[in-house]
Amino acid sequence: MVSKLIKKIIFLFMTLLGILGNMSISVNYMFSLWRGPEKKPIQLILIHLAFTNIMIILAKGLPKTIEVFGLRNFLDDIGCKIIVYLERVARGLSICTSSLLTVVQAIIISPRASGWRRLRPMSIRHILPFFLFFWIINSLIGVNLIHSITSTGLNISQHMGDENYCYFMLESQNIKLIVLPLMVLRDAVFQGTMGGASGYMVFFLHKHHQHVLYFQNPKLLYRIPPELRAAQSVLLLMLCFIFFYWTDCAFSLLLSLSSTDNTLMTNTHGFLSLGYATFSPLVLIHRDELLAECWHSQWEKLRKYLSQLFVQQVRKNT
Repeated sequence: MVSKLIKKIIFLFMTLLGILGNMSISVNYMFSLWRGPEKKPIQLILIHLAFTNIMIILAKGLPKTIEVFGLRNFLDDIGCKIIVYLERVARGLSICTSSLLTVVQAIIISPRASGWRRLRPMSIRHILPFFLFFWIINSLIGVNLIHSITSTGLNISQHMGDENYCYFMLESQNIKLIVLPLMVLRDAVFQGTMGGASGYMVFFLHKHHQHVLYFQNPKLLYRIPPELRAAQSVLLLMLCFIFFYWTDCAFSLLLSLSSTDNTLMTNTHGFLSLGYATFSPLVLIHRDELLAECWHSQWEKLRKYLSQLFVQQVRKNT
């Protein structure tokens, strides 16, 4: 009884926290694009990443939250297909957008004499074709789910997968041979690109730090240019992505190899699948002083609300 209550509170906490955090990021950078004299492409990428995170939370976190609060079979066949399809597309968009963010930030901090500087996007119009490409490729990769998923409310006796509201039917071998390599290739290409760009930024930041130490000027040591500060934020974001992505993959593999149902591992896997979408905006909020102040006041309201909800649930159960 206590474990179920904790599960409810955690899923509700992650869902509310993720939606509020990503909405804060979206609204902040939308106002920056609208009011600012310079339209920075990096701001548009962060808005798209926040929108992708909201898609993941609504498609995966919200149904899970409804499910743990006791409402079963709340999705019909069409609703189940839409929810899981959007979650798969949003997951792919998150990988692609995070990779694009890392590459663009690495180009921005490149020296002016570098050849990479020529690839710097000068306008948000240069970023839009990448978004269109990401949406097309991920929509095509996930289209097989329309035929291989149905609702558990259709009197199906044996349910597969870790989702209690949707049933994953067996796919044909031909579809697996097409879709699975495309997913692996997409993840490998974009994560490899992300890793290369992140490594370049680490090298450049280390070189800049050594340059500052050479002059032995304390003012230069603590006065970080905006471009390098943004690069540090992106690197923290990529570390967050790598941690949640690979731990999610590890738990998925362990669950697929396990012959018995492990409730703890299943719940942990559910939390990890929402981890990046929930906590990645907190990295950006922490690095932005104005956003951090606004978020602190909202966090106090959310904390009081969850505390009251927890007390009410305990009294109800006792």
